[in-house]
Amino acid sequence: MARSLNKVMLIGNVGLDPEIRMTPSGSKVAKFSLATNRSWQDRTGQTQEKTEWHRLTFWGKLADIVEQWVHKGDRLYIEGRIEYSQTQDEQGGTRYWTDINVSEMVMLGSGSGGPSDAGGRGAGPAMGAPDAPDSSSNSPISEPDDDLPF
Repeated sequence: MARSLNKVMLIGNVGLDPEIRMTPSGSKVAKFSLATNRSWQDRTGQTQEKTEWHRLTFWGKLADIVEQWVHKGDRLYIEGRIEYSQTQDEQGGTRYWTDINVSEMVMLGSGSGGPSDAGGRGAGPAMGAPDAPDSSSNSPISEPDDDLPF
C-alpha cells in the first residue's frame, strides 16, 4: 500500500478557554477552537479579511498541559491530523464535524500582545504528545533559516 500523509500545521489564537473532560475509560481530553485569519485585496482595492475556526482536540499529557497553560486569546502553533466524524442531532439529522487531533503544540505568547503576561504564560517549549517522536530538531518553528513570515 502506498504511503499517505494527513498533517495540519496552524498558527492562530485560542477562541475560548479550553473545555476539559474525562472519557469513561479515564483519559483526559481538552477541546477548543483556534482562529486563523487571512486578508487580501479584492478587485476594487478594498481589504477583505476572513477568519477560519478550527476545532482542536488534545489527549492525555497534552490535555494536561492545555488545562494548565492555555487560555482564551493565547497564540499557538499546532501540528496534528484531520479527523472527520458525524453525529445525529435531536431532530434526527446528521451533523458532520471536522476536528484537528493535535500531536504537537508550541505556545507563542498570550493575546495581550507581549511574549508573556503576568500569569506566567507565554512563549514556551514545544510540547508533543507522549507517543509522538521527538521533533524538536526538525520543527519548522525551531529552524533558524525557515521561511516563516514573522
